[in-house]
Amino acid sequence: MNSRFLFFIITSLLLAQINYAQNMGVDTTITDTTDTVLQEDANTTMEDNTNDVEMAPSNNEENSESSPSFHQILKTKFIEGGAGFMGIVLLTLILGLALCIERILYLHAAGSTNNEELLTSIEDALKKGGVEKAKEICKKTRGPVASIFYQGLERSNNGIDAVEKSIISYGSVQMGLLERGTTWISLFIALAPMLGFMGTVIGMIGAFDAIEAAGDISPSLVAGGIKVALLTTVFGLIVAIILQVFYNYIVSKIDDIVNKMEDASIALVDILANNK
Repeated sequence: MNSRFLFFIITSLLLAQINYAQNMGVDTTITDTTDTVLQEDANTTMEDNTNDVEMAPSNNEENSESSPSFHQILKTKFIEGGAGFMGIVLLTLILGLALCIERILYLHAAGSTNNEELLTSIEDALKKGGVEKAKEICKKTRGPVASIFYQGLERSNNGIDAVEKSIISYGSVQMGLLERGTTWISLFIALAPMLGFMGTVIGMIGAFDAIEAAGDISPSLVAGGIKVALLTTVFGLIVAIILQVFYNYIVSKIDDIVNKMEDASIALVDILANNK
């Protein structure tokens, strides 16, 4: 009885060890297989990342080569708009900018005079050397204020009323010189978008003529004609905006110089009245 019981226990232990060994073998095989698959996936991912890194510079180079510059885009759109009206609008821009630059340089030179120092010099000259010495100082000084002072001093012997009339009259002359050319700038500001609109209308007429000749309404044909027609309007508006900015700056500069001229003229009349 005891021998059978021992035999049964020994047999059970042997079977348990065999099952455990088989299970461990399967688990080991599965683990090895899983590790192999994971390693292969990791290697594949690393290869893909390497390929992406290698392809990135080439893609960036292709994008940099394919993206045109602003100058190329502007040139392309200018050619697409047609050389006729686009050339006329460009001519208005060139002429308008030339006038703006000329006015800005002239106004900068006209407003560079220090009116307070000039008034002080004239007052000292009137006290020491009289009107003639004050006139010499005005001759040597550039700017509209010095010219107005010279005309006032020329008529200082005729009384303060004559001096005031002379200053007012010659001040109008100097103001006209300051505003010279601004009417042409305003003309180009108004003319540029008008030419652009005219080019658009003519381009639309050409687009409808092309539709009539084709016999059907093709979306690509209509879109192409309208795009070309609208380019002249866009370019005309851009020209008008650029010239308008310069024009407003010039007008503000003229107003500033005129205000300084008026203040200096009043100060000159007071100096002459005190030295009588």
